[in-house]
Amino acid sequence: MRISHEAIYQALYIQGRGALKRELVSCLRSGRALRIPRARAKAKTWAHVSEEVMISSRPADVEDRAVPGHWEGDLLIGLNRSAIGTLVERASRFTMLVHLPRENGYGLVPREKNGPPLAGYGAITMANALKRTITDLPTQLWQSLTWDRGKELSDHARFTIESGVKVFFADPHSPWQRGTNENTNGLLRQYFPKGTDLSRWSAREIQAVAHTLNSRPRKTLGWKTPAEVMNEFLTAVQQPSVATTG
Repeated sequence: MRISHEAIYQALYIQGRGALKRELVSCLRSGRALRIPRARAKAKTWAHVSEEVMISSRPADVEDRAVPGHWEGDLLIGLNRSAIGTLVERASRFTMLVHLPRENGYGLVPREKNGPPLAGYGAITMANALKRTITDLPTQLWQSLTWDRGKELSDHARFTIESGVKVFFADPHSPWQRGTNENTNGLLRQYFPKGTDLSRWSAREIQAVAHTLNSRPRKTLGWKTPAEVMNEFLTAVQQPSVATTG
């Protein structure tokens, strides 16, 4: 005889208020006496993504890569919740890596549910790390950033106000909407293999990896390197405008 999981839930929960019988609560790993609908849990996970920051609201001219300054980003995840932030400029394929060291106290005390995020990429820490990183380039080359729906960027509103960079979020389970970043993450795995502790890499070491990637000629760039294309963009934005008279 086969019994569905829902039939088991129906037998255990008190139908009047949707709560688990008191004597059974202690048997649950979560210790949660109430059922949380999947829709509500999903809505809570993506509460930081409002309509105005969805990728459907992103300007259409970002798509054709004609204008520089539009970036894609994500986290490269390693062993024990370690991570490195990855940023790729869509037109040049230029890569910047974000150093995300552990917070003070990580590993010294047991991890608490809803406790402070000490792994190195809590929302506030992540926004601050991004702000430090983008100062390496002129503001003209930082117009927008498209991210997946990870909660590490839930402080995006403050980041946008303080940096001027508009943030957009891809649709759920749609990695192709950040295809340049996804492809770059695949290249980065040559240097940061899955299952390794990414927190052991210093800021200088990960910048050396970014330099290596940016010095690699790309067919899609006419065999130029991302660094060469980015230098062309830098030259263009740094040239003073010439006044003309009619």
